[in-house]
Amino acid sequence: MFKTKYIVSVTIFITFLIITSSIKNKTRVIERQISNLNSKILIIEKNINEAQLDFHYLSSPKVIEKKLKILGFNNYQPIPYSKIYLDILDFNNIENKISNIQNLNEKEIQKK
Repeated sequence: MFKTKYIVSVTIFITFLIITSSIKNKTRVIERQISNLNSKILIIEKNINEAQLDFHYLSSPKVIEKKLKILGFNNYQPIPYSKIYLDILDFNNIENKISNIQNLNEKEIQKK
């Protein structure tokens, strides 16, 4: 009788110990995912706030009038869409592509 109670209690203890450790590991993984998502959300919110600030500043009628008076109506030329970068990462990517193309061209010239 004593042995069976001991065996049952030990198996229950070991079972709960294993279940607890697996649950703890799963929650740790979920917490890491939540942390990563929160950091991504903060970066996106920062980008949105910067874009809104730029929009409000650049679309203000007073600012546009001042810029047009300084530049003159005849000298005003819109920026081509290809030169507008939504993020610094876009700009860096394009710069890297351009530098890679220039490096390839230089290597081809050196081979000739």
